[in-house]
Amino acid sequence: MILFANAKINIGLQVIARRPDGYHELNSVLYPLPIYDIIELLEIDSAETILNMQGEHIPGNRVDNLCLRAFLLLKEDHDISSVSIDLIKQIPIGAGLGGGSADASFVLKGLNTLFHLNLSNEQLEGYAARLGADCPFFVANNPVFATGIGSDFKPLDLNLDAYHIAVIMPNIHISTAEAYAGVQPKIPEINLEEAIRLPIQEWKFHIRNDFEDGIFERYPLLKEIKEALYHKGAVYASMSGSGAAIYGIFWEKTDLSEFVRYGKIYHPSKI
Repeated sequence: MILFANAKINIGLQVIARRPDGYHELNSVLYPLPIYDIIELLEIDSAETILNMQGEHIPGNRVDNLCLRAFLLLKEDHDISSVSIDLIKQIPIGAGLGGGSADASFVLKGLNTLFHLNLSNEQLEGYAARLGADCPFFVANNPVFATGIGSDFKPLDLNLDAYHIAVIMPNIHISTAEAYAGVQPKIPEINLEEAIRLPIQEWKFHIRNDFEDGIFERYPLLKEIKEALYHKGAVYASMSGSGAAIYGIFWEKTDLSEFVRYGKIYHPSKI
């Protein structure tokens, strides 16, 4: 079974308060982005599940990989065989694009199909939430207004197919801990759920990512990339999540070859 696990972008991200459990209360719009990791699941006659990885380097211990954790989580409750998981990592790491979360959720969905578990999306989202705050988004994989720790969703009628999204990923990797260390939680002045319904050309006046101030101060190159995207004609530009990817939304496909000086350029096709 071949799976194509897509990324996401955050359109606006408001950090409202720190919770007693260490998480933060957030508001954000999550939108699927057609940059893909490729995952192959294959049932095998083996005592243990095998994970093979190619492409972008994934730091950390292999046994902590979210794909393996997703398998083990389902195996706790269901009689499923071992599998081989072949992961070709193409979504950049430390980008704020949700690649690891997507991989975990797509493995859950793939195992559900492979072993005929007949789990509903609601059940899959329950498992996904135990793996990470972003993970449940990739089960239904539709635009949502996210609240709570980022895993309480309200469906959102938002379609950006008429626009072109470009993503610039510099050689900067930002951990979630580093991002939160530079942000001061506060009650938002703008109602993001209302602001996202404004014409897209007004977003830049009302919708912002609270992580940007602290991150841009530490990594001025990211601010430079955002400003350069606007100079190039982006109707809206932002850092996604806790960074470091910067995306621009354009009225039409735009030649960004000069941006290669900043890092890798992604021109996603429509999802």
